[in-house]
Amino acid sequence: MKYVIASDIHGSAYYCSLLKERYLAEGAQKLVLLGDLLYHGARNPLPRDYSTLKTAEILNSMKEHILCVRGNCDSDVDTLVLEFPIIADYALLPVGDRTLVLTHGHKNYGVLGEKDVLVNGHFHVPAFERREKHLYVNCGSVSIPKENSPHSCLVLQDGTLLWKDVETGEIFRRETL
Repeated sequence: MKYVIASDIHGSAYYCSLLKERYLAEGAQKLVLLGDLLYHGARNPLPRDYSTLKTAEILNSMKEHILCVRGNCDSDVDTLVLEFPIIADYALLPVGDRTLVLTHGHKNYGVLGEKDVLVNGHFHVPAFERREKHLYVNCGSVSIPKENSPHSCLVLQDGTLLWKDVETGEIFRRETL
């Protein structure tokens, strides 16, 4: 199965549209969203074309394809405009002999095993780190990237991760789980 994994849209209708285009171009079966969908948060600037309702409309048009976990900027009131579940703090996704532990990244979910891959957003900086007992992956941010990283998402297929620029589709990093 092919997945597009993204985080931190923060209400940018512009970048959400690009994410939808990237998802469709990839021919993926699932769009995994790691939180912070509609609101920009107190510490972030307003992203390009900030519109929570337009962003919700774009995401709702893909609701059958979305698996989502909650971010620190997501709230119960978001469930009034989003037509897919967003309240889970984490999700587990088996991929081959690994388990992806999908979170936003603002909470600690305890001990991870050697075959676990912690995948999150929250920090807005792409990362791939082999740690003592697990693998850590950050997909970056769709709309408000930090530390000079691109507007990004992950594409996961057959145990290979591709970090792609949401705007251009260019691969800027490739790693194997």
